[in-house]
Amino acid sequence: MTHVRRSFISLALFTALPISLTAQVAQQDTVETGQFDYGKMWTFEYAPSQYFTDTYGFDANAAWFEQARLSAVRIPGCSASFVSPNGLLVTNHHCVRGRVAQVSQPGETLLDSGFYAATLEEERPIPGYYADQLIAIEDVSDEVFAAIDRVDDPAEKERVRQAVLTEIQTELSSTYMVEGANIRVQIISLYHGGRYSAYVFRRFTDVRLVFAVELQIGSFGGDPDNFTYPRYALDFAFLRVYDNDGNPHQADHFFGWGNEGVEEGDVVFVIGNPGPTSRLNTMAQLEFQRDVTVPARVAFLETRLTALWDFYNDYPEEGEQLNIRPRAFSLSNSFKANSGRLEALSDLGIMARKAGAERDLRVAIQTRADLSAQYGNLLDEIAAIQQEKRRHAAEYAAFQSLGNSSSGSATIRRALMAYRMIAEPNPALGDTLASLAGHPAELEQALLTARFADFEQYLGADHEITRAALQGMDPAAAATAMIGRSVLGDQSRTQQAIAAGSLRPSDPAVSLVSAIEPHYNAYLRDYRALVARERQLASDLGRVRFEVYGSEIPPDATSSPRITDGVVRSYEYNGTLAPPYTTFFGIYDRYFSHERQFDWALPGKWRTPPAGLDLRTPLNFVSTADTYGGNSGSPAVTPALEIVGLNFDRNIEGLSRDFIYLPERGRNIMVDVRAIRAALDQVYSTDRILAEIETGRLFTTESEAEGARR
Repeated sequence: MTHVRRSFISLALFTALPISLTAQVAQQDTVETGQFDYGKMWTFEYAPSQYFTDTYGFDANAAWFEQARLSAVRIPGCSASFVSPNGLLVTNHHCVRGRVAQVSQPGETLLDSGFYAATLEEERPIPGYYADQLIAIEDVSDEVFAAIDRVDDPAEKERVRQAVLTEIQTELSSTYMVEGANIRVQIISLYHGGRYSAYVFRRFTDVRLVFAVELQIGSFGGDPDNFTYPRYALDFAFLRVYDNDGNPHQADHFFGWGNEGVEEGDVVFVIGNPGPTSRLNTMAQLEFQRDVTVPARVAFLETRLTALWDFYNDYPEEGEQLNIRPRAFSLSNSFKANSGRLEALSDLGIMARKAGAERDLRVAIQTRADLSAQYGNLLDEIAAIQQEKRRHAAEYAAFQSLGNSSSGSATIRRALMAYRMIAEPNPALGDTLASLAGHPAELEQALLTARFADFEQYLGADHEITRAALQGMDPAAAATAMIGRSVLGDQSRTQQAIAAGSLRPSDPAVSLVSAIEPHYNAYLRDYRALVARERQLASDLGRVRFEVYGSEIPPDATSSPRITDGVVRSYEYNGTLAPPYTTFFGIYDRYFSHERQFDWALPGKWRTPPAGLDLRTPLNFVSTADTYGGNSGSPAVTPALEIVGLNFDRNIEGLSRDFIYLPERGRNIMVDVRAIRAALDQVYSTDRILAEIETGRLFTTESEAEGARR
């Protein structure tokens, strides 16, 4: 039997430090904060023109930032960019992986074999897909504040806020609407509500797949190599945006193709949509994450990963049919990210720098009478809320991802639904319950055992929920008994019970949920009220911070367009020096060193180095650019706005970027466009794409493009 190595890390390595760490950190007054501790995720409305110009020696004027902004787009969960005047987009393969499967026709396995539209007509529409281009930005802070400052009640303040945001969106949608354009206005809260910007997007809804590599080369290294470097993944794909008449979109703004690539020491600018970060959180908020939320999440992910891998190793064939490995990869990705966050929060040096920055802010507030009078106690009020939230730490951990579809017990999910259906009969809910597929018996047993163990660990053996779950047994025995005795233990028995109308409150699983619901609902009510109050205080703090520092400090990431600067640079790790870039040679070293198996296998076209492919070609490279989740597919460009790479990952040292930007440690990892071009030319023979990139002309057939390239 073949066993797959688990690539996650023991939770014991990241045990959270006690609250007393605060005192230790506070004593480290000599620790200096860095100029860019809050990062370099610059917004386009507060573009760092002078900083870019002075630091990198070129004229980073308004026109330069406009070209950068309009050449990049936001796609679902990722970023992309125009690389021709004919609507051609480039992004990561993993950003469109699910869409490649979606457009596969009967008998095709495009994820495994890859896809290339040799003619314009063969480019495949992706149903429900879109690309958003940021065409305008308006500061609407004064409008929002004028409305919400008139009320004091937190609930009413939130209602007024939502009302004024809707009003602004409606007005701006009308202002920017032009015939044939799909305009979307999104109000972006910056500095946790310290400022508000209206982002006006043009949405393209006719997006078609042009090219995708094979999954095995696009995700080469898989889960074991995730968040590591050196890397050897050829993670790219091409799309095309079409207009309302079904013609390729004529793009006025696009990036040139940087055929010369980059060298160590070169600056790159990465444009994309990084997901939410926590850099502006207070020390009390960070300590709460360190002690409560992040450890609970890490523990949940570790136990569920164990369940998935144990099942896969015991039943590999069934595991492949059920896509256990991709599910485990998704959980492992989250596990590694959260483990890295926990490690950062447990790092005395990092927390000392965060504490120092907060002390500076306190001093700035106290030295200004206008701010001190209104906001002097703001940090202490936020800290008090964290103490209130700590009272719910046990429930937070015990109910973590309750009812989760992929990593939670199906018996619990069915019972939650059945409990509601019994209380308020609903045929539609019954149909949904009947259609809810479960897990194989062995996996369901493991997942339900893990949930019962959570109840026992966090709530205690004497808690009503724990007693209802365990019935005097250990978690594994109780899970076995529950699955065997409840009609909700598998889909077939559930369907029979619904058809017969025999679901009863006395069913063991339903009875358990009847014990869970009152506690769960009370927890949600109280915890959400605290979070709502915290959100308002954070907004006030954001206004204070902007008043003190202005746009000198970038706001936390918000999954909205940002531009960040960095330098191509190697770094020290594990007693050695990581190279600034890797080459195709490395793919074959990994391939043969791992005996051509698992995550390091290669698709057919690649198993023997293709004739003409220069294996010295740079494949992946790293820079100090400040990227985060959501930056996948982001273009890395030069001062001349030529694309030289596609961001697809970070190194594990960069996982601290949720809280702090440390360029001496973290690196973003990119696919080098020289590797993309070499693969298109020497492996896939995609003359139509290459000719378009080289000439800017649109070619409808491969033969037409071949002629243009001669």
